[in-house]
Amino acid sequence: MVCPFCGNKNHRVLDSRSSAEGKAVRRRRECVRCKRRFTTYEYVEESRLMVVKKDGRREPFSREKLLHGVKVACEKRPVSADHVEELVNEVERVIQQKFEKEVSSKDVGELVMSRLQKLDEVAYVRFASVYRQFKDVTHFMKEIKHLLK
Repeated sequence: MVCPFCGNKNHRVLDSRSSAEGKAVRRRRECVRCKRRFTTYEYVEESRLMVVKKDGRREPFSREKLLHGVKVACEKRPVSADHVEELVNEVERVIQQKFEKEVSSKDVGELVMSRLQKLDEVAYVRFASVYRQFKDVTHFMKEIKHLLK
């Protein structure tokens, strides 16, 4: 760790406390040379989960991308930001518990859809239409009929 102001490697820790729901440690530090203070955070390094796309490509799992997709599906619906955040947290937790290195985009989509269906049916159909890439109205109607059962 180097001082962000002068680059010195010598500093002292003034205060340490738990942060981010116990998933990080926040440390307040002071540089021995310039006496300026700065904050650092320590996190547990987790192995990077990869998402296997339909075409076989692999990309790192992105909570932000998942959150964006759910927000778009819930746009202009009576779904609070807290409910969206809760849904994404739950999906992320299941993925991390169930999959060690790789998860298919199909599995991620199914997890989201199962939760969206309970939360808001219109948001569910919106998400499903993008996720399942409905080719025409017939596929769309099948999904709605399935939902109505």
